[in-house]
Amino acid sequence: MAAAARVLLLVTLMGLSASDAPLPVRLVNGGSPCSGRVEVLREGRWGNICDDGWDLKDAEVVCRQLGCSRAIEAYSGAVYGPGREEDPIWLTDVKCKGTESSLGLCPYNEEGEPNCKHEEDAGVECRDALPVRLTNGSTPCNGRLEVQHQGEWGTVCDDSWGIADAKVVCRELGCGAVKIANACDRFGEGTGRIWLDQVQCTGKEMQLLDCPASAYGIQDCSHREDVGVVCRDPFKLRLLNGPHPCAGRLEVFHDGQWGTVCDDLWEVKNAEVVCRELECGPVNHLDKQRSTQATGPIWLDDVVCSGAEKTLENCKHRVWGYHDCTHREDVHVSCDERSP
Repeated sequence: MAAAARVLLLVTLMGLSASDAPLPVRLVNGGSPCSGRVEVLREGRWGNICDDGWDLKDAEVVCRQLGCSRAIEAYSGAVYGPGREEDPIWLTDVKCKGTESSLGLCPYNEEGEPNCKHEEDAGVECRDALPVRLTNGSTPCNGRLEVQHQGEWGTVCDDSWGIADAKVVCRELGCGAVKIANACDRFGEGTGRIWLDQVQCTGKEMQLLDCPASAYGIQDCSHREDVGVVCRDPFKLRLLNGPHPCAGRLEVFHDGQWGTVCDDLWEVKNAEVVCRELECGPVNHLDKQRSTQATGPIWLDDVVCSGAEKTLENCKHRVWGYHDCTHREDVHVSCDERSP
């Protein structure tokens, strides 16, 4: 066999096209995009996968590629019904490690063996992704907890709900730490389905979907028991009214509102933390210039940093909103402009 032909055969057996293009995948006949008979698109036609060697590692890759949650089962024997007789069986002997980002990166043989029939079509069941949101609050980080299942948003009952469960929600939404684990009366009663009950997270899970709970829709609750969660808003800061984005009046975001920082105890070390957090250059000087005077809250006072903190949030300071200052004492910081 010629060398070029041997290379082409090796590429084929490893499941990688000459362009290393992704292999489109879909699940059909399963009732949701996250379960069904596996089909792949090649040469402009959807075809099936023979179940020879098909296992949970292969299913895990399919679920990941489709944006679903983890694989529950890898099915053989055309559990979701056989493909049409005229449809091709594109792949067989798929051998994923389970960590690949797409099925096309797994070793496989192209085209089913002669003894593969559609009665051997592979199937997959993944856990549906479970979108989570907080509604009816003042920011996306506080409100009535709702999850989406089967295309419909519904609420969560507060039976067994606690701080560990709220930690998972705040983490999944990219918010700060939990302020109130359950404020069930604060955000009003939901309508429609109550999807989850008896949620029991450890607090270490990355998403609510990974926590033990009753089956979807199985509950003994009313909407008076809808969970409400208050997380801290993610910490943000900015410099305003300066000659460039790395110089100006320092403002921090808290409780859905931007406010200023009082200059009591403010030192160069504090400014170093600000410049680093904003990905600007080093501190030029402590800017004492006062351009336009701010309005609104003064959020922080008596801030003391060591200079090694990654964020101003980790520096010592008074309780948010407590101060003895006026806006004439607002901190201004001047850093070198960030590099292009």
